[in-house]
Amino acid sequence: MTILHALALGIVQGLTEFLPVSSSGHLVILQHLFGIEEGALTFDVLLHIGTLMAVFAAFWKDIFAIIKKPFSRLTYLIIVGCIPAGLMGFFLQPLFEQAFQSLLVVGIGLLITGFVLKGSELVAEKSLNMKEIRETSYLDVLFIGLLQGLAIVPGISRSGSTIAGGLLAGLDRTFAARYSFLVSIPVILGAGLVQLKDFSAAELTGVELLPYVIGPVTAALFGFLAIKVVMRLVKEGRLSIFSYYCWLLGAATIGAHFFF
Repeated sequence: MTILHALALGIVQGLTEFLPVSSSGHLVILQHLFGIEEGALTFDVLLHIGTLMAVFAAFWKDIFAIIKKPFSRLTYLIIVGCIPAGLMGFFLQPLFEQAFQSLLVVGIGLLITGFVLKGSELVAEKSLNMKEIRETSYLDVLFIGLLQGLAIVPGISRSGSTIAGGLLAGLDRTFAARYSFLVSIPVILGAGLVQLKDFSAAELTGVELLPYVIGPVTAALFGFLAIKVVMRLVKEGRLSIFSYYCWLLGAATIGAHFFF
């Protein structure tokens, strides 16, 4: 892996982990284009660490408040919201792993993401969306968690699905985005730990280490930027602008699957 590859993948991971366009889908496409194989697993884990740092930097006040009062309602809402993704990841892991080999799955997932974003904004425009922490029920976050679990499929955006789920459940726009990023912490951490079980130090033998530093640092910086952009767009009701990008890239990816 070259420094240029590390920069490109770090930028893509940082932006697409939080912009509603699917980080996993973009990484599958880029790794397919670059033909990256050596150290790919280790690099993916490091990119996840980078994006986690972005969430910690952007929401350190919320995280500090949870640490001070670990048995708060917000903590329980986050835990319950993680259950569907955890169960789906555990029981359906072989199926999801196969999906990561297919550009067709990525393309279809991106098309679905576009429709989810557009549909949730149309619904949100006609509803009050007033629920904050106290008004949000466990059924609400289970619904959001179910969409987060489906987002394990490459091409379906995790941030887009969870924010859309929050809007559909009637959550306040800002809280829907906040909750989406906070509930991503255990999910991103869990995904990294699952990948680590297959880690072997032999992967890094004879490999230049500088790209493995540049990648996660770049992911953290661009991830922080993406979080700020998404928070603003959700508040303004303009998140669905990413629908058109998802539809265009999804169609191109499906075309690449059949013609290249």
